Amino acid sequence: MESGGETAIATGASALAAAVESLTALPLIPVPDTDIVALMQQIETCTRRLASVQRDLIVQACARSLPALNGSGSPALYLQSVLHISHGDAINRWRAAEDLAVWHRVGDEPDPAPVLPNAAQALDEGAISLDHVRVIRQVMNRLPGKVPAEARAYAEKQLAFQARALDPTHLPRIGEMILGFLDPDGKLTEDADRQNQRSAVLSPQRYDLMSTLTVELTPDARAAFDAVMAKLARPGMCNPADKESPWAEDEDNPVPRDVLEACAARDERSKAQRQHDALMAVLHPDFNPAKLGSHRGLPVSTIMTMSIEDVERAAGVATTATGGQVPVENALRLMARHCKTFVLVKNKNGMPLHIGEIRLANPAQRLALIATERGCTRPGCSAPASMAAAHHVTEFSKGGPTDIENLTLACDHCHALVKDGPRGWKTIKLGADSDFPGRTAWIAPAHVDPSRTPRVNHLHHPGELLTEVPPSVRPRRVCRASGLSPVRYRVLGRVVTPLPRQ
Repeated sequence: MESGGETAIATGASALAAAVESLTALPLIPVPDTDIVALMQQIETCTRRLASVQRDLIVQACARSLPALNGSGSPALYLQSVLHISHGDAINRWRAAEDLAVWHRVGDEPDPAPVLPNAAQALDEGAISLDHVRVIRQVMNRLPGKVPAEARAYAEKQLAFQARALDPTHLPRIGEMILGFLDPDGKLTEDADRQNQRSAVLSPQRYDLMSTLTVELTPDARAAFDAVMAKLARPGMCNPADKESPWAEDEDNPVPRDVLEACAARDERSKAQRQHDALMAVLHPDFNPAKLGSHRGLPVSTIMTMSIEDVERAAGVATTATGGQVPVENALRLMARHCKTFVLVKNKNGMPLHIGEIRLANPAQRLALIATERGCTRPGCSAPASMAAAHHVTEFSKGGPTDIENLTLACDHCHALVKDGPRGWKTIKLGADSDFPGRTAWIAPAHVDPSRTPRVNHLHHPGELLTEVPPSVRPRRVCRASGLSPVRYRVLGRVVTPLPRQ
């Protein structure tokens, strides 16, 4: 190496390799429990910061035409070849370099700023990962071309800011909210566009006789698919390796609960495998939709929730019990064909009014919970309402009534966390003086959250995660209807200082 700058970089890389070598040789058993998480987070931050160095190296490789000299047809193929990484990983790294790096121009022209400047800064700080960047890029690519530059820049800033607190799996919810603010009526993307994209492609059989099915579902088809999968793809159902596993039922011959629980306990299939087997059950010649029976107390069907305001103007989106969304216009069309309408009356805080007094929640109460809570209420859980059961906030065995005010939704995993003792979670209903009156809050055990602060789940109510949008981004009527604060952000229950405007 000739220049001092290059020598310094090489020296730094050698020091990094030596530090990693030393770190991997150290024993982890002596590390106390309180330090394990801190160490994992510190190493994760360093790994993310290294991704920004890799990004700049990719820029230098392309500026020096190294992919062409190597005989590679593209930068991604070059990375795949020299780094021995997967094609998908190579594409992700190359696209991140395209959007996050400063690409130097020849001559006196100024270098352009990165396409995603705030995401680039967050990656440099180690606050987000390349997976976050991939999601941000996907959301930005979905913005309609007519969106003004100011709103587009604000959307990128908002996504990069929220990515610091959310994992890449939940970040798309923020993206959907931003798209909703930009297009509250959903008119920029018409139903005809979605219909043109629908497809189902079955690949040729491979050497092992397996085939790949690639499907693009319309919102209507997705809602119907989710409803069937929630029933037939749950653990214990349609298992070809278990002779006792049920594959269908009807009202006259329901599957005993103890039989299904026993089948579920020995079910070792992945979610993808269960959905395959559920599809196989649907394609079976003897299958009849009437044999779907019920799921968590309600007949297997597509349940859609929409406001009276959206119904009156035939715009907006309806929310399904599985967490999906359907344009209200499509939902109304389905209602006109075959639908039972359930009108839910809420109090001023948006919570359902009193309904019942038995141990098991009745169908009306479950519909009310689906409409208001939309999914499992434990903070951070993304399980939709179709995967959750009605849970007594104050246990029935301890005198808790089966009133709507004492019921909430909890998935099977989270429900099992509620128990007495130092490692058990608690559930409470928030009072009228809280930020979210009437909502269910969960209190983590002290080893998870020493402050024992009651927290609500915002993942099924993404509008609570995004509480500042400039007037230029959303129409005036959306500002009035949303009730969102114009001066604060709320990220997972914490009020944080908003980014300064530019």
